[in-house]
Amino acid sequence: MPRRRDRHDRGIRGPIAAPGSPATITRRPPRAQFFQQCLTEAIEQVLAHCPAAFDHVEVGIEEVPHLTSQWSGDRVPLAAGLEAYRRHPARVVLYERPIEHRATTPAELRRLVHRTLVEQLATLTTRSIDELGGIDDWD
Repeated sequence: MPRRRDRHDRGIRGPIAAPGSPATITRRPPRAQFFQQCLTEAIEQVLAHCPAAFDHVEVGIEEVPHLTSQWSGDRVPLAAGLEAYRRHPARVVLYERPIEHRATTPAELRRLVHRTLVEQLATLTTRSIDELGGIDDWD
């Protein structure tokens, strides 16, 4: 049996267990995919309370907000609500990195995504926060 080289004492090369075996570790979804899941769950929650909440409103994700002089001090926005103009519908844009930076646990990230989405929708659509599903009753 040929011996594998261990250059510079770097340790074992390659997988330790075959894919699909019980020894493989179940991994969490990648960061961006988890954020999308949180947003999808938040949208479903809002639609369950108010089916017309997203009429003429688009929802999107940007990794970070573009630099602007309108920010006050060191505060970075979590989202932006853009009103409809010409033939473009109203838009809610959630900024992924600032929201992730403020959340310390996955559950807190879910709540913060939901809360941010509801607050932006309430501002754009002039519906009440309670009508859109509330911001404190979501688990």
